[in-house]
Parts: sequence; C-alpha cells; structure tokens
Amino acid sequence: MSKKKREIPHYNIPIIETHCHLDYLKKEPLDELLERCEAVGIERIITIAVSPENLKTVRDLTEQYSNIYGTQGVHPHDAEKFTRDTEDEIKECQSQKKILAVGEIGLDYYYEHAPKKLQREVFEKQLQIAADTDKPVVIHSRDADEDTQSILSNFSSILKRRGVIHSFTAGIDLANYCLEEGFCLGFNGICTFNKAENVRDIIAHAPIEQILLETDAPYLTPVPFRGEENAPYFLPFIAEKVAEVKEISVEAVLEQTYKNSINTFFSA
Repeated sequence: MSKKKREIPHYNIPIIETHCHLDYLKKEPLDELLERCEAVGIERIITIAVSPENLKTVRDLTEQYSNIYGTQGVHPHDAEKFTRDTEDEIKECQSQKKILAVGEIGLDYYYEHAPKKLQREVFEKQLQIAADTDKPVVIHSRDADEDTQSILSNFSSILKRRGVIHSFTAGIDLANYCLEEGFCLGFNGICTFNKAENVRDIIAHAPIEQILLETDAPYLTPVPFRGEENAPYFLPFIAEKVAEVKEISVEAVLEQTYKNSINTFFSA
C-alpha cells in the first residue's frame, strides 16, 4: 500500500516565495495555483526571468497580479542569446516598481550550455547593471565556485545591494565568502532529498538571518511530493526541513526568513 502524502501545512505566518518560474508551470491554471498559495500563507511570489524570451512575460505577470513580483536577467544557459538590446532591456526595466532584482544570472559549468568565457562575460555585464541601478542580484552557481567568488569579489565595492545565491549546493568556501559579503543563501526542495547532506550541512552552518526560502518551481519538488511538478505552495515543507536541521521551530524559521526576504528584495 502506498504511503499517503501529507497535507500541506499552514502555520499562519506569511511566506514570501523568493524564486520560482510561474510561466513554466503547467499543472494547473495560474489563478487556481495562486488560490492554493494563499491558503497556505504565501503572501508574495517572485517569479524569475531567465532568457530574452521571457523577460516581458515576467513583467506582464507582475502587472496582472498584485502579489506577483519579478526579476530581469539572463541565465548562464542562455548566455549566447545575450545581446546589447537584451542588456538595455534588462537595465531599463529595473526602474519598474515590481521588478526587484537582476537575475537569474551567474555561471553553470555542470551543463555548460554556453562557453565558460562567455558565461563569465555575461555574468559581469549583468552584475554591472545591478551596480548601476542599485538592485540586488539573484545568482545561479553550479560547479563554478572559484569563478563565482572571483567575479563577485571584483564587484564587491560597487554592488551596494547584495541579493542571494539561489538553490545553494556549492561548497563551504563559497558559502563562507558569500555570507561574509552579506549575501543570503537560498534553499529549496533539494534540502529534503535523501542524498543532499551537503546542502543540509550548509543550512546548519549558515545564520538563519541569511537564509531565504524558495521552490525553483516547477523544478526540485520537495519530499513528500517529489516526482510531481513543483509549486510555491510547497514552501512549508522546505521551512520544516530548515527548522529540523537548525533545531529551531518552524515558526522561527518562517518569521526570520520573511524578514530576510523583505530586507533583500523589498527594502530600498
């Protein structure tokens, strides 16, 4: 007999989804998804741009729904699509009230869908946009710890607002550097996976004041719904795992990560 899945818990504490891709979700109509999010306490959702093709889609979602916010940026997978026009578009849109950050930007040497040198160049150009517009950044880093740290160190003095290293799976050296520099680390359903002890070790190590909750939906669905399409309303399961690892209450995790989300994205 299959084990019955848990109901999604509701802790009566507001939650901010700091990283998902609403335009990629297919399981249910967006209005229904947002109702389910509200039912478990999701107050605001940040949907993340990743390519020139979905920059406007993200902006449109922020205009259509009062509780949806967005970012503008090009993921390292699509670095070859980054043009001067794209650069100008990302920069110009940072003035829009509901565009909160430059992202998702960074380096991915695991898949290496674009040449490493080009990834670094595009990452640097978008960090410069963040510096010029006084916006935080949403950074993707996979199998690129040394180059991520090296590039960020070059921008340390001009990047006034930090941001987050999202879906953090890197090593302790990059974690320590980013924490010392004032970045937050974002954790999602990976932390619930059986073989993700390395991620849980970083959660245990990081101050709760520098942790953000995210889903990266539709990817990385947490246990006990792994195998299904992910959605922001699964965030309580991630909060529970963070609480378990840090040996504090779920309520304490939710209250502090809410403050962290406000400070990172919504405070000028």
